[in-house]
Amino acid sequence: MHFVNVGHGNLIAASRIIAVVSPDSAPMKRLLQDAKEEGRILDVTGGKKTRAVLIADTGHVILCDLQTETVASRLGGADAESEPEPKGDSDGES
Repeated sequence: MHFVNVGHGNLIAASRIIAVVSPDSAPMKRLLQDAKEEGRILDVTGGKKTRAVLIADTGHVILCDLQTETVASRLGGADAESEPEPKGDSDGES
């Protein structure tokens, strides 16, 4: 199992994370409120501002003080702007 450091000495299982999103939108704020009411929220911000929200396949919601891009890079992902273009048939044959 591969663990990822999300700051303040906290590690999460990378294989369990299905999304890394910004906490600023109204739908995310509703999701955070629902998770808090249901006891599915984990706060690993160390008292700092939440900058990324990680959604686990278990339904848990993890609050993190790292930027979404930082978390994505630590998880081994790449953002859409830095992904290489898919290679197609470059020999001109159809």
